[in-house]
Amino acid sequence: MRVEIWSDIACPWCYVGKARFTKGLADFAHRDEVEVVFRSFELDPNSPKGRVEPVLELLAKKYGRTLDEARGMEEHVAASARAEGLTYRTEGRDHGNTFDVHRLLHLAAARGRQEELLDLAYRANFAEERSVFDPEVLVALAVEAGLDGDEARAVLADDSAYAAEVRADEREAAELGANAVPFFVLDRRYGISGGQPAEVFTRALEQAWAGREVIEPVPGTGSEAGACEPDGACAVPQA
Repeated sequence: MRVEIWSDIACPWCYVGKARFTKGLADFAHRDEVEVVFRSFELDPNSPKGRVEPVLELLAKKYGRTLDEARGMEEHVAASARAEGLTYRTEGRDHGNTFDVHRLLHLAAARGRQEELLDLAYRANFAEERSVFDPEVLVALAVEAGLDGDEARAVLADDSAYAAEVRADEREAAELGANAVPFFVLDRRYGISGGQPAEVFTRALEQAWAGREVIEPVPGTGSEAGACEPDGACAVPQA
């Protein structure tokens, strides 16, 4: 079975959703026969390259909130992340164009190190004071993931490198009807949207494995099924 996951490194629910999917997969009897592929999805593709702004200020401006209210929004997501054993900083994070991150993830996929780099990038963005919008930080993360630093630096220096692969992923997402991430596709037959609870993923894997014709969408419960939309807005479900 192949599971494809469309996500963006700037999406907090993708960070949480990946952790939940990993737990759900661990409880699936045929987990060793599942191939997981990560696909590109930019929440804010029109964000100018090189422009970085603090996340709290961005949220306050986008939703017409005060900085304290924006901080409260972040704390809500942080609570969900911490419940999954993830570290989540609500202060000091920044936001920018993620196209270069996706291009580097495609290099990592070609070298068999995609998930390693993705996990490091998530950790840098949400848990550490390391900006994934700094090319030198990206190169350092690539090296930590087992990639060649010079090759990673060359990819970042060439705007066309792996650009077609990123765009192809984004076209496929549109064709599949993905309008929010994370978005999970099982064997190109069944789709699950949002950072669902781990048990939802386990059940979906079991149903897909059994070859059922239809999987009914499983709604999230309370704060357990957040998602981020293409304009960069991340829903914060209320219990």
